[in-house]
Amino acid sequence: MKSSNITIMFNGNTEAAFNFYKSVFGGEFTTLSRMKDIPGDHPMPPDQAEKILYVQLPIGDSSIMGMDIPAHMPPTNAGNNFMVTLDTSSEEENTRLFNELSEGGIVMMPLGHQFWGAFFGMVTDKFGIQWMLSYVKEQ
Repeated sequence: MKSSNITIMFNGNTEAAFNFYKSVFGGEFTTLSRMKDIPGDHPMPPDQAEKILYVQLPIGDSSIMGMDIPAHMPPTNAGNNFMVTLDTSSEEENTRLFNELSEGGIVMMPLGHQFWGAFFGMVTDKFGIQWMLSYVKEQ
């Protein structure tokens, strides 16, 4: 495995939170994507289009990542507003870990190749911990 990072989910104020984190920790965002950046036809209210799909801020040898919860999903509460993100070394490792974490849990997004280049999936394990697993082939 290459690394483990935390993704924090917000009820629409990710951008404000991450601008605050940037002021605290320094550095620059390595990625900032908005809901409107999702390719294809994904109709959404104008107030949702500018929400954060994904933002990443390096802190030392790791990163914190964040996203706004889409309007169609339940709002977050303190304690369920984060996910552990695993950056794996291969599709095989990603698949094995995803399958093991899924036992007795709930698959939120099945593993699959995504438009941003990752082999990615999301699962809530049997203890209620939310995980995102991602493999990106090095070029």
